[in-house]
Amino acid sequence: MIRVNAQIELDEREIQEDFVRASGPGGQNVNKVSTAVQLRFDVAHSPSLPDPVRERLMSLAGRRLTQDGMLIIEAERFRSQRRNRDDALERLLALIREACEVDKPRRPTRPTLASKKRRLDSKQRHGETKKLRGSKPGMDH
Repeated sequence: MIRVNAQIELDEREIQEDFVRASGPGGQNVNKVSTAVQLRFDVAHSPSLPDPVRERLMSLAGRRLTQDGMLIIEAERFRSQRRNRDDALERLLALIREACEVDKPRRPTRPTLASKKRRLDSKQRHGETKKLRGSKPGMDH
C-alpha cells in the first residue's frame, strides 16, 4: 500500500508502469535503454479515492486525463529508470494530495467608506490635473 495521506492509501496494483525510450540527449544510452516511465492510474474507477477527491483530481489532471478517466504521467527527466519511476510516483502522489485540499469558498466583501472616499478624491485630483493641461486662452487648435 502506498500512503498518500492519513485518509488515503493506494494499492500498488492500481498503478501501471510502462517503460519507453526517452527523447532528448543521452547519447547511445537513450537509444538502447527504455528509461522513460509512463505511469497510468485509473482515477475514474479507483476504489481508494473518495468521490470529492476523485472529482477534484479529474479537474486538476487536465490534458493528462484520457476520455475513460485514466491519468497518464510521463517521467523522463532522469537518465535512470529507477529515478524516473520515483519521480512519476511522487508527481502522482502530489497531484492526489493537491486534490485532497478543499478550497475555502470566497465570501464577497464590500469596500469600506474610507476606501470609497480615497478613490473619489484620487479621481477628483486626477481630473484637476488634466484640466490644468488645457490650452492657453487665445490659442486655437
